[in-house]
Amino acid sequence: MAEKFDSLEEHLEKFIENIRQLGIIVSDFQPSSQAVLNQKLNFMISGLQDVEKCRQQLHEINVPLEVFEYIDQGRNPQLYTKECLERALARNEQVKGKIDTMTKFKSLLISELSKVFPEDMSKYKAIHGEDASSL
Repeated sequence: MAEKFDSLEEHLEKFIENIRQLGIIVSDFQPSSQAVLNQKLNFMISGLQDVEKCRQQLHEINVPLEVFEYIDQGRNPQLYTKECLERALARNEQVKGKIDTMTKFKSLLISELSKVFPEDMSKYKAIHGEDASSL
């Protein structure tokens, strides 16, 4: 799989360099440079064909749209993964806190209900077994 990415990267680098050179030729265009311009345009077309061939080899790869937003903003796309992990960790801590709170609430509720309704809670604990009596 790494070979496919390396190939795509190589083709993209060549394509970018060709576009840069094409921009130079166009910005300083003179009729005598028409043949060079045509040659660069043909290189650009073949470069796009090469990129298309690489795309077909990598069709199973899905890139989140947020990565492209990072690139458009001039940010390093590798930061996307780091920030996703940080968000997941923060969310995990929030959910763990909610679970702990609900567990404590259940324990307190069973304790208080046992004081007020001892017979009913005995039946409840008998039905639910260890889950209710351990809290």
